[in-house]
Amino acid sequence: MNTDELKTILEQHKLWLDGDGGERANLRGANLRCANLRYANLRYANLQYADLRGADLRCADLQGANIDYSCLPLWCGSKGIIVDQRIAAQIAAHFCALSCDDPGFLATREAVLPFAQTSHIAVELEIKEREE
Repeated sequence: MNTDELKTILEQHKLWLDGDGGERANLRGANLRCANLRYANLRYANLQYADLRGADLRCADLQGANIDYSCLPLWCGSKGIIVDQRIAAQIAAHFCALSCDDPGFLATREAVLPFAQTSHIAVELEIKEREE
């Protein structure tokens, strides 16, 4: 996806969010590697399966966005991302699914686990039993 296409999608998404026409951003499966999404308003956008490696998401608003199966950057480019409870729990669930025997990690995992288990992917990540 080139810069102009992304800019158009984000402009249309802003119109949709403001109730002025436009359309919800559907970036499902988009290659957004190294894209500049700094301060982008991606509320309620579909980012499922999006490749966000190297993307600059600093201070981007992802509240209500679908980030299932997407790659979030693990560098300072994700500093200050604005998320909702669903995304925060999803990220916590992935953290709790890691395997690490460090005592500090284990203590932190225990503290975070109840919150992580509220995630919609907790059962899939095997940090929570399936409810009958």
